[in-house]
Amino acid sequence: MTTTPARAPESSPPRTRPVLLDPAFLRLWSGTTASGLATWALPFVLGLAVLDRTLSAAALGLLLAARTVGFLVAVAIGGVLADRYSRRAVVAWAGLAAAAATPVLAAGVGHSLAVTAGAALVAGAGQGACRPAFQALTAEVVDAERRQQANAAMTLSVRVTTLAAPSLTALLAVVLDTSTLLLGIGLLWLVAALIPGPGVGKQSSSEPTQRPSFFREFGEGLREARRHPWFLAGLGALTAVIATGYSATGVALPLISRDRYDTELVLAAAMTAYTVGALAGALVIARLRPRAQGWSALAGLACYGFAPLSLVFPVHPAFVIAAYAVAGLGIELFNVPWFTATQREVAPDKLARVSSLDFMLSYGLAPLGLALMAPAIDALGIRAVLAVCALICFLAPAAAALVPSTRGFARSEEG
Repeated sequence: MTTTPARAPESSPPRTRPVLLDPAFLRLWSGTTASGLATWALPFVLGLAVLDRTLSAAALGLLLAARTVGFLVAVAIGGVLADRYSRRAVVAWAGLAAAAATPVLAAGVGHSLAVTAGAALVAGAGQGACRPAFQALTAEVVDAERRQQANAAMTLSVRVTTLAAPSLTALLAVVLDTSTLLLGIGLLWLVAALIPGPGVGKQSSSEPTQRPSFFREFGEGLREARRHPWFLAGLGALTAVIATGYSATGVALPLISRDRYDTELVLAAAMTAYTVGALAGALVIARLRPRAQGWSALAGLACYGFAPLSLVFPVHPAFVIAAYAVAGLGIELFNVPWFTATQREVAPDKLARVSSLDFMLSYGLAPLGLALMAPAIDALGIRAVLAVCALICFLAPAAAALVPSTRGFARSEEG
């Protein structure tokens, strides 16, 4: 009698370890969270200095402008350096520069405007230089299958910080003065500089080599971006939404909360709802994998239009709060797939430069939009400006979706 050999049990596919249990990513996440908290805290703490009359409102505006200039200049330089050298080294030097500038800022507040403006410029430069490096380092540390989860974890830390940090900072301000709080921001930058571990990319070489000029290398990043029509279309839509919708609501919401509803509670509730919505969006998109990922992301971006639209007419405050929650949800349904697609599609040796272009346009034009919004409201009226901005928020992502490769945020979909 013959016997049939027993079948070997089928091996189950290996389970992917959650990304937050990966020590390398956990270090990177901690550093990114520290840098985000330091970036958020600086204007808030400087605002406290205005309240206690250490700074004037005009001086605060100058310091924030200097920080923005530093950011915009350094984000381009940081993108080139992060592709040329070790991304980890760029993060370290950028964080150390911001950490060194913060005590100078603390010492100069209320004494020398020139010193504080210079320190704010350097702090902004550190913030700007580390952004594309962190983005590229994520692609080095995390495998492709877990990058969407990783990017969702990154944005969750930002939103939790935004939600909890104002209360924490206000409590600390009861017992600590502005200078001490600024020194605390410097310690956060030290954490951001020193905690993240190395990626797997190329390390800088000690041997002298002939390298192309900075402008040529930056131009290579521009050419890489042009190879991806979905990226250019999505970046155009994102820039339009931030420059109009974000700017309009930033200026109009406080005015409408005061004049139409006669209370600051609408302002506070709407901003809280936006953050809560963004938290929910990050949790959803960490696991959601829509088939037409790019179109879904652009639809989420278009949801920001509900925020200015809710302010056009004298509706019940509940509608305003709900609209801001939807806007927050939508922005994260866009952000996470956007970052993930950029890390997947862009050539690894040009990723930081392309990411720097993203930050330069989307974040760089926001101050310009804010500066132009008040004169536009004075000239055209607040309802007209809000209606136009809402329309742009809806139409810009819809126009981007007409580019074929935006369906999945992938160049391979081009016809």
